[in-house]
Amino acid sequence: MDHRRIPPVQGEENMAPETAMLGYGYYPEWSEGAVKCPNFQTSTFVFPTAEAGKTYFEMAMGKPGHENDTMGLIYSRINNPTVEILENRLKLWDKAEAAAVFSSGMSAISTTLLTFLRPGDLLLYSNPLYGGTHKFIHSILPAFGVEILGFQPNQTREEIISMIDASGLGKKLRMIYVETPANPTNHLIDIRMASDIAASYTAKNLADAKSPEMARRVLTVVDNTYMGPIWQHPLQLGADIVLYSATKYIGGHSDLIAGAATGSASLMTAVKRMRTVMGTNTDSHTAWLLLRSLETLMIRMNAAEANAKEVAAWLVKHPAVEKVIYLGHLNESDGNQYAIYKSQCKGAGAMISFVVKGGEKGAFRFLNHLHHIKLAVSLGGTESLAEHPGTMTHSDVPEEEKLSLGIVPGLVRLSVGVERAADLIADLQQALEPEHVHLHTDPAFGHIL
Repeated sequence: MDHRRIPPVQGEENMAPETAMLGYGYYPEWSEGAVKCPNFQTSTFVFPTAEAGKTYFEMAMGKPGHENDTMGLIYSRINNPTVEILENRLKLWDKAEAAAVFSSGMSAISTTLLTFLRPGDLLLYSNPLYGGTHKFIHSILPAFGVEILGFQPNQTREEIISMIDASGLGKKLRMIYVETPANPTNHLIDIRMASDIAASYTAKNLADAKSPEMARRVLTVVDNTYMGPIWQHPLQLGADIVLYSATKYIGGHSDLIAGAATGSASLMTAVKRMRTVMGTNTDSHTAWLLLRSLETLMIRMNAAEANAKEVAAWLVKHPAVEKVIYLGHLNESDGNQYAIYKSQCKGAGAMISFVVKGGEKGAFRFLNHLHHIKLAVSLGGTESLAEHPGTMTHSDVPEEEKLSLGIVPGLVRLSVGVERAADLIADLQQALEPEHVHLHTDPAFGHIL
């Protein structure tokens, strides 16, 4: 049966995403009545006719003349039913026209940037960035002739524009890349501001071009891994493309590696064509696991956020903790950061960074004494994870740059999971005070620690 000829269920697109995750885009008639979408574990697909095979390949390679044709299945590096159903569901969270999935978060980032950036183009990016992204932007893109320019979290629109113009590269600006909240400092970047700057330079490009066809649009791309796709919706704030490490909250069980992008149909088509050439797509089994994970995404993220609020409130009171960085603690005294949080975030998230007294030695002492919370990188899983950004995820960032961005020796990044909050607090307590091994009651929380 040709599943592309089965009409969608009426009203399915209007369901809440958490409801649609239980069946959107898949119909049991396709697969012997199976309630759940099967894993289409195959590398290649049979064409109904030679003419159809020719058409499918022409469409896959982007040849014109097939605007009204329906794309067929070819080869799992290009398309696969399980992957396509996953993409159809992923797009719902961001209210996007289309989505693309990848073999990792870095695959999503690198493929997207290489789709739109050309030698001589300028990439404007926010600071700080995830260590892998920092490496790609600073070491890989310049080798391909791409110019890069970074800005700081608290810079104003006017300051950023002045910096772009001072570089003499304003006419070459092609993309603004934003990671917000920033990993690992939780700094917020105003997505609307970034989109507004992109629009202003797009208008300048149009005014300077000899024809509209020669004008190049400036894209706003947002890494939404820390918040998404529940607590922040960048497309609704003016972004063109949203990126995720789907390994994190979307996968949510620390058992797969994947990435994702959402955006308009035209942009995702371009990204998918680059993905086909680079071979950065995900496999059907990973897609099948992600379909499972999407069914509990909101439940997991809400539970983690509730725990993070309790944990952050407890950490603030501990004498061994110098500073706690958590979005839920922002207030009017934090100025622009609070204003951005209130206008663009739907929740405080479950990522906490905090500075342990004693620098790197104090942070290592704490991390080495954790019992339940795992000393590991990654984030967004059901289990709580803690790591030392300065020597682990951001180890390749130059020391002076780390310090200027707040990645100090005592900084610890904590991804709060779905365990009982009291148990997490007990583990933090004994790790911060390992010489005190006896249990006692915390009167402020009423928990046995």
